[in-house]
Amino acid sequence: MGIFDIIAVLVVLAALFSYINHRYLGLPRTIGLMALSLVVSLSLLVLGSFGVVTLDEQVAGMLTKLDFYDTLMHGMLGFLLFAGALHVNFQDLREMGWSISLLATFGVIVSTVLIGLFAWGILMLLGIEIPLLYCFLFGALISPTDPIAVLGILKKAKASKQLETKITGESLFNDGIGVVIFLTLLSFAQGGGHATEPVAILKLLAVETGGGILYGIGLGYLAYFLIKRIDNYHVEILLTLATVMGGYRFAEVIHVSAPLAIVVAGLMVGNHGRYLGMSDLTREHLDNFWELVDEILNAVLFVLIGLELLVISHTLNMVVAGILLIPCVLLARFLSVGSIINLMRMFSYIPRGSVRIMTWAGLRGGISVALALSLRPSPERDLLVTITYCVMTFSILVQGLTVGHIVKRFATILPDAGHQATSHQEKDGS
Repeated sequence: MGIFDIIAVLVVLAALFSYINHRYLGLPRTIGLMALSLVVSLSLLVLGSFGVVTLDEQVAGMLTKLDFYDTLMHGMLGFLLFAGALHVNFQDLREMGWSISLLATFGVIVSTVLIGLFAWGILMLLGIEIPLLYCFLFGALISPTDPIAVLGILKKAKASKQLETKITGESLFNDGIGVVIFLTLLSFAQGGGHATEPVAILKLLAVETGGGILYGIGLGYLAYFLIKRIDNYHVEILLTLATVMGGYRFAEVIHVSAPLAIVVAGLMVGNHGRYLGMSDLTREHLDNFWELVDEILNAVLFVLIGLELLVISHTLNMVVAGILLIPCVLLARFLSVGSIINLMRMFSYIPRGSVRIMTWAGLRGGISVALALSLRPSPERDLLVTITYCVMTFSILVQGLTVGHIVKRFATILPDAGHQATSHQEKDGS
């Protein structure tokens, strides 16, 4: 079975699941796809354990043809990040720049460390031996959040614009920061030749992050410069594709953060390019194209991790570890977000219930799946993929289906300037 055959199988399954969800279930797309992938993969696992079906060898043969690391890290990731950045309003981000920056940087670092320590402790109690560095790898891959699945629910629940922008902006940038931390830790875990002292790690992160942002600004302006001078949506969509594919690869060549570069370039194209360089027709076609790309890639990733679950070596202890880590991941998110939100309350008004909403609305999606699957085959990879699947399943099925109720209960519409003086009285309502 060749690469085209593998892609055909994944797309056919994703399309079938999407049809069943739209026609019969009516769940939000991401949640419906995850639910169907979960049901099918678990059904095949149960049938396989009774000898009714024997798909392990066929699925394993198909998946071994696919280089997960190259496919996900050098292919899908750039498209996912650009698609998410394209629809974010830069003006709204700038108004909450400090809080979003802190949430996406300090918040992700704190979450990574806390989850890594929780994972190490729980795995030790269960008798599963794993290097601490791989526990931090899990913390880095599970900390980024995905706004796509939850944004529609937030709009439907009439969450405040400030809260919606904060969740979107944080999710957008914590994806990039999370990937940088993940790749840095991965280079140490796989013997990338870097020194492992804290100073060396911080220096590498600073160069990757700062270089990626500066390169992304230049890349975004170049795309905007070219798009502004033509009015043909076919060419302009091709230019955005070239920005993602060529820009991502060149960032890797010059050793800066390609994910952050693509996020920044996506913001530039989605704001300057969209409003100053595109006609209404081009804007509509561009939005439709990238929304479709994002949905296809997320659908394929959910199907892919469902198939991967059929062939990896997993034990009951791994599943138990995944279940026990669900509240730990939520607690780490609550602590990392809460510390920053409460700090920001000293300087500006924050709506009541923001911490609880942002904690529960922090769904794990395509980025976490991509990072987990990109690990090289090893016992540690099997463990982390299994745990990631457990956490992501709870995140999308339970949090995704209930976050609307949480928003309606705690969210408040932002008051006007005359009411902001009373904000200090609401500080206790995290």
